[in-house]
Amino acid sequence: MFGIIVGTHGLFAKELLKSCEMICGEQKNVRAVTLVPGEGPDDVVKKYEEAIKELDCDGGVLFLNDLFGGSPYNAACRLVAANDKYGIVTGVNLPMLIEMTSTQLMDDGSDIQALMAKAVEAGKNGTQTFHASQLAEDEEDDL
Repeated sequence: MFGIIVGTHGLFAKELLKSCEMICGEQKNVRAVTLVPGEGPDDVVKKYEEAIKELDCDGGVLFLNDLFGGSPYNAACRLVAANDKYGIVTGVNLPMLIEMTSTQLMDDGSDIQALMAKAVEAGKNGTQTFHASQLAEDEEDDL
């Protein structure tokens, strides 16, 4: 199984995990790591290391970060650079996290790069638009 660590600025990671659990139930192999004011990348690295100790990471670790180049991302890079079973995806959103927790349950043995690609696809597919003009188009299509 692979572990999932959501690392973000502020309390976003914790709240995102809470939202995921509201939809999918308790997540035992996922951890939220936060960067709060007064902390830096070294603090986040320590939090990541603690989270890894708590998780089943035999299949690797997928870090889902909020921003490319931010401190949570930079801290994850330190760990990823030393382990080829670890990977990072930035731009974490709820559809991405839900998809990856579902994938985690199926545990098909995918390698970290396949998991990263799946996370990116889920994040993109979770971004949709709606405008009132679409209602008129839908009504015309029904005729």
